[in-house]
Amino acid sequence: MEPWGDIAAAIGSATAACFEFARAVPLRGGDINRTFRLEGSDGSSHFVKLNAADAVGMFAAEQAGLQEMARTRTVRVPRPLVHGVSGARAFLVLEYLELRNSGNAHLLGEQLAAQHRTTAPEFGFALDNTLGSTPQPNAWNKDWIAFWRDWRLGYQLRLAAKNGYRGRLQELGARLQEALPKFFQGYTPEPSLLHGDLWGGNHAYLPDGTPVIFDPAPYYGDREADLAMTELFGGFGREFYSGYRAIYPLEAGYASRKTLYNLYHILNHANLFGGGYAHQAEGMMALLLAEAG
Repeated sequence: MEPWGDIAAAIGSATAACFEFARAVPLRGGDINRTFRLEGSDGSSHFVKLNAADAVGMFAAEQAGLQEMARTRTVRVPRPLVHGVSGARAFLVLEYLELRNSGNAHLLGEQLAAQHRTTAPEFGFALDNTLGSTPQPNAWNKDWIAFWRDWRLGYQLRLAAKNGYRGRLQELGARLQEALPKFFQGYTPEPSLLHGDLWGGNHAYLPDGTPVIFDPAPYYGDREADLAMTELFGGFGREFYSGYRAIYPLEAGYASRKTLYNLYHILNHANLFGGGYAHQAEGMMALLLAEAG
């Protein structure tokens, strides 16, 4: 039995207004959570994610990340209302938005650049969160190279070893971790607020063309990591990049660092899905090591 009554009560507490549950409409998409449009008797709607009760920490981190992004008043994100546990289910309730596949891509680039202008004193985030279903540690660190070495590449390589990916993957990974400073000669990243998982499927548009980004894995890091992922699986056109660069031009060396940053996501895909991703990661590391000399 689904916890609609408890969720309706939580919505009422969060909004200080009675929400009378009418029906829950299952929605397509999303491999990790079950998703629904929760409709009230007054015609209002909310977006609800459900998972097992032990996933409540993941939802707490997502709510905190969305709140952090919303405070920048840059790119629109779904407003988070409440998260909690009811019986065997954890839930997260968000603002329900009608989304489209196309809209003002130039504005999306401008607004993401503006979000990246929001910075913190250190790299990391107040909470650990998840990249897909993989834990993403975010311990604060003043040193970006150390942060990326230990909590991004190193963490994924340790997971890969547990998953049976040893040998060449680990040998190349260890060499690349040692070579990291070579990719940052003359470049000192700022701790920018990142979406953290900005592939094409995590952005859309309102009917009036307003951009929306969602399903984040946010932390404060090098802005290039967000830009790199937009290029990993496609989905962002020329207007997006022209909008971004008009506000916040990229610096020399991005082409090499792009591969370095996307390696993190390919390693994560190897850990989640297996297949050819481990071999792809090896190829990326070999290319980066060749560039490092």
